[in-house]
Amino acid sequence: MLLLICGLLPVVLGGLLPFLRIKSRNARMAYALLSSCAVSAFLLYLILTDRGKKALELIRFSDAFRFSLRLDGAGKVYLTVAAVLWPLAVLYAIEYMRHEEREGNFFAWFIVTYGAAILLGAADNLFTLYIGYEFLTLCTVPLVWHKRDEESTRAALKYMLYLIGGAALGFAAMAGLSGYGLGAFHPLTTVQNPDTVWFRALCLMGFLGFGVKAAVLPLCHWLPTASVAPTPVTALLHAVAVVNAGVFAVLRFLYDVISPASLRGTWVQTAMLSLCAATIVYAAVMAVREQHVKRRLAWSTVSNLSYMLLGLSLLTEQGMAAGLAHLVFHSLTKIILFFCVGAVQVQTGRTQVREMQGLGRKMPVVFLSFVLAGVSLLGVPPLPGFVSKYALVTAAFEQGSPLAICGAVAILIAAVLTVIYVFTVAYPAFFMKLQLTAGETEPRDPGPCMKTVFALLAALLVCAGIFAGPVTRYLTNLAGGVIR
Repeated sequence: MLLLICGLLPVVLGGLLPFLRIKSRNARMAYALLSSCAVSAFLLYLILTDRGKKALELIRFSDAFRFSLRLDGAGKVYLTVAAVLWPLAVLYAIEYMRHEEREGNFFAWFIVTYGAAILLGAADNLFTLYIGYEFLTLCTVPLVWHKRDEESTRAALKYMLYLIGGAALGFAAMAGLSGYGLGAFHPLTTVQNPDTVWFRALCLMGFLGFGVKAAVLPLCHWLPTASVAPTPVTALLHAVAVVNAGVFAVLRFLYDVISPASLRGTWVQTAMLSLCAATIVYAAVMAVREQHVKRRLAWSTVSNLSYMLLGLSLLTEQGMAAGLAHLVFHSLTKIILFFCVGAVQVQTGRTQVREMQGLGRKMPVVFLSFVLAGVSLLGVPPLPGFVSKYALVTAAFEQGSPLAICGAVAILIAAVLTVIYVFTVAYPAFFMKLQLTAGETEPRDPGPCMKTVFALLAALLVCAGIFAGPVTRYLTNLAGGVIR
């Protein structure tokens, strides 16, 4: 019951905000920050004390379609990332949204979305996962559409079209697999004839349907378009909730509903590995070509999400652990990068790569944070990005199939491209002369809220590198308990 309360609490707190009519901005911001901190504290308490490990069934339509919640190892990983990063995103947004309209509406949906993420992470079966998946989509549409202009309207429509369309594929897979007695996580039912074309087609449909949120080819173009949203939303979409939800849903589908053994060596695994390897390289190339900094980072996210999906598609213990490790470490890295770009946009109005030159000396907190996170994204030790990328490449070579090795090569190619799209932003910022246009004020670092967030996130990133060993061992043990 505590898990249900934790999931509903942010929905209630966020839903109440527009009706409370708090006139003072400081009081409104305090309400938003305290609400997110209270939910995170509650959630971390449940995670650390194992209070949610017993299944709570709320509604039963049939054996295959039950709404029930339970907190297990994989759910704890996903929700721990959300619990740590969500309050920091709210603190950052307090300063960022000072320059935006309808901030009360923004924070209401921002908090409600937290509840959707909790319900998805605590799903105990495929039906509950699907409900949480759709709820998360519907909650984030108003955030993408926040500016209400023509560009954000197009982005919101594209976002809905892709994600709801993908969810339809996921629903079809769920309905079809219910005929095989599948739907519960860690099912006791074994598929009698997993070699049928229909069964495998359902598996691929589920991978693509739930993989839409993880932006796998050819369903990846919604994500850069959605970067038109305010930066706290972009960070939420690309680093914490939505895209991680796609990876998490694919993990649940492949490992907790479908036995990995039933797909190893099949054309389904071939298709999954091929799509992931292609997405890794394609998105990295698009990132190099993109001159809008936020969209460049969005393409980087597309590429890195397929790192995670590649690990999961290996259908091995090492692959699952490496994919989860990259989910954790990439979340921390990418939220810093997006926050840096958002701070530049708020302070200077600059959004293009060519406009970054000379800003590093004027905004040292922002750009030193950018460089730190960029180095982690490259995979340079001892930062955590190295640990997860090394684990992914190692897992691919250990799996040994030609496509797995192609996936490892794709990661190495993307790593080279990452050097280009990160340092063509960072190098001019520090080593080229600042050019101000007529009437433009001298750039400077943002205020105390954003600086605090940068300091905390930088410390977390360094600590994640120092303690990457225990984290990866935990994830390896978790994977060992799931693979069967």
